[in-house]
Amino acid sequence: MPVAAQYGLALVFVAVGALLAFVVEHLVAAPNLTLIFVVPVVICAVAFGWGPALAAAIAGVLAFDFFFTQPYYSLRIASPSDLWAAALLLIIAGIVSSVTAESRRRALEARQAAEQAQALQALAHLIIERRPEWEILRAAADALHRAFGGAALVGLASGGSVKAIAAAGGARLTRSDEEAALGALDTNMATRAGVYPHGESKFDFWPVAQQADQGWVVGVSFGDRPVSPERYVDVVRGYVAAAVGAPSHGEA
Repeated sequence: MPVAAQYGLALVFVAVGALLAFVVEHLVAAPNLTLIFVVPVVICAVAFGWGPALAAAIAGVLAFDFFFTQPYYSLRIASPSDLWAAALLLIIAGIVSSVTAESRRRALEARQAAEQAQALQALAHLIIERRPEWEILRAAADALHRAFGGAALVGLASGGSVKAIAAAGGARLTRSDEEAALGALDTNMATRAGVYPHGESKFDFWPVAQQADQGWVVGVSFGDRPVSPERYVDVVRGYVAAAVGAPSHGEA
């Protein structure tokens, strides 16, 4: 979901909480209404993470202050107990959102690691079973896509151009991408998207294998570039080299 939509839903959840608070206002003391505004924070932390959860916490405090403390429809707070309730709401919401968002982050990392391992396992099985080259290359592109979430491809360079033999995640090569891929093969080093001399390239490229007048590369277009993607990419490079029957390039 787009980030803007996440923050928008966070405000919607707070608005729903405020409506619920209006319904039960005559049954519950004002300080106790703050508990209703903790719920949107928890929902946002679980569903979207820290940022939207923090936005829900701040919006909840403002809604509680504006609608449910005297003087009403003002951000001023006259009663010390209401002031304490608003401060406590902000503290509790901050703690809850932090803990819940951290749990969500760890769960997502664990799920991603499991998906990466499964993709590599499937790719290894194809190698062991001596499956057709095209099937292995397609699985390699899919493994990179599943590992990093961005578009990924296995390309064949020949005659000064590069063709995506296998692609995943909607990968499409531009001329700038082709030049970056050729540069990776020429220098036997990885090239990075958006970095001189390939500033227009959207893909990071790693050389895989060189065969006479043609060569193989793998490319990934990162959304949020991980700190060290090389280890995973190097494993995939080795499988691609085995599939095309050529010794792989050295470490990039």
